[in-house]
Formats: sequence, C-alpha cells, structure tokens
Amino acid sequence: MVSRPEDESPRTVPVQRLRPGDHSFVAFTDVEARWQVLTAYTRTGLARREKVLLVLDPSDLSDDDAVARMDGAGNYVEAARASGQLVITRSTSLYLPDGRFDKDRQLAVAAPIIEDVQREGWHGLRAASDMTWALRPGVDLDEVIDFEVSIGPIVTIPGVTGICWYDRRRFSSYWVAAAREVHPVQVMERLDAVSITRTPSGWRIAGSAESSSREEFTEALSAALKQPDTGSPFHFELDMTDLCFMEAHCAWQLISLAAALPESSKVVVHCGPLLDLVLRGLGSDTVSQLELNVAEEP
Repeated sequence: MVSRPEDESPRTVPVQRLRPGDHSFVAFTDVEARWQVLTAYTRTGLARREKVLLVLDPSDLSDDDAVARMDGAGNYVEAARASGQLVITRSTSLYLPDGRFDKDRQLAVAAPIIEDVQREGWHGLRAASDMTWALRPGVDLDEVIDFEVSIGPIVTIPGVTGICWYDRRRFSSYWVAAAREVHPVQVMERLDAVSITRTPSGWRIAGSAESSSREEFTEALSAALKQPDTGSPFHFELDMTDLCFMEAHCAWQLISLAAALPESSKVVVHCGPLLDLVLRGLGSDTVSQLELNVAEEP
C-alpha cells in the first residue's frame, strides 16, 4: 500500500541507509526481525570503524548471547567487543542509575560519551537503545518524549547515528505515534520489506524488492506506470536511492512496464550503482522510455 506523501512523514529508510546525523525511530513487534535489523546496524557500524553502543533492556538476551546472535558462525562481533569497539549496556543503568529518570542529567551524559569516541580515534558513534525502560514506574512518558526532542541536536553532531526502538506490544499506539513524530527518520521494521511513498514527481521506493515483497512492489509499480488511456506521453520519477536490493523479477517488471509506455514518455529512476548494474544487465539501455540517474552510495 502506498503511504501518505513524503513531505508529511518522517523519512523512511532501511537500516542500511542510515547516515551519520540521523536520529531515528523504529517500532518492532517481531523479535527475530528486531535482531536482524540490530545485527545489520551493528555490523555496518563496525565495518565503518565506528564505535557501537547497544543499549538493551535487562530482560533481553545476555551480553554473550546478544554477541553470538549478531555474530552467527563468525567471531567478528565478539572481536569488536573485546577491542572496545562494541559496548553493550543495559537501559536501566544508563537511563535510571538511581531508579529515576532525569532528562537534564541524561543530556549531560551524552557529550562525554561522544568526546570519548573522538579521543579513541573511531570514525563516529553508532548507538541503538531499547526504550522499554520508559514504561517503568515513576517515569513520566511526557518527559521521555521531551528528552527525545532535546537529544536530537546532539545526534546530529557529525559522525553520530542513533536508533531509538519501541516495542509495539508494550507501548500504546498513542506513545508509538508520539515517539515517531519527534524523530526525523523512521527505520523500516524488517530487512525484507519495501516502503512506497508518493512524492511530488512520482514515488520513492525504499527497502528491498525481493520474493517477500515482490507482490507489493510489482502491483504498486503496475498501478503507477499503467499506460494512460489517452496514449499521450508522460513523465514519472522513481527515487530508488534507498532501495538496497532488487531481484531480477522486480527489475524486469520495471523495464517491461517502461517499455510499454508511449515512446515520448520518460521514467527517470534515481538509484545507486548496484541497482544500475542490475537494470542495465537486464537490458534497460534498450528502452528509450527509461532513464537511469545513478547516485553514489552513502
């Protein structure tokens, strides 16, 4: 389903497309999906020589089990923890050290953490925090939302990236919506999902166009590029710069739909080098109605 216009919503991206300076929000319902997203987020930060701070709820996996979950069959994440590049802590010790939440105290904690990262020579700080601590007795949720607003300018410091995640099963719809509203970036809940958003000149498609999202992707694309009844040419833009993966079937659908348009029509696809390679490999250069505008990967 196509969502509301992009200018009315937070920027929605797959976790792989988060950039330094992004203060992002994600709401989970599926534990497996959550760990897949956190694993991708963590491993991306480690590969970029960023320090990663993972703040888990006390009821979550132990530190050792969390590392094993993110490592799979390797020891890359474990090595990062041993070197100090990855730090795992618990939300209660960070946010509620004396059993209560103090917004000003918490804001004061952030600056020294960033200074330590810079002094240690890392390329940046990548933090992810489970916000379930906000439901503990005595915590004012309004103050938590105020804190989320206040921490935003700190996260936008060059080299800092942040995710605040909320469990939809525990937080009310009202509080999930309130938290989403104060974050300029929303992370997609699953690695295998696709997000389709209207823009003034066309659509923005983010995420992953693969077997699990193929039907949604192709149906939306068919509706968007359906040949006008008048047969007259038209101009349409597809922003796919935040589409991390597109399987051959979905790519072929795009090429075929563009080729069926009147010859003077133009479908401009903004994409990264990988999608450009896929589309050109399937013959997009032979379709005059299709134009690829390639941007460098972030």
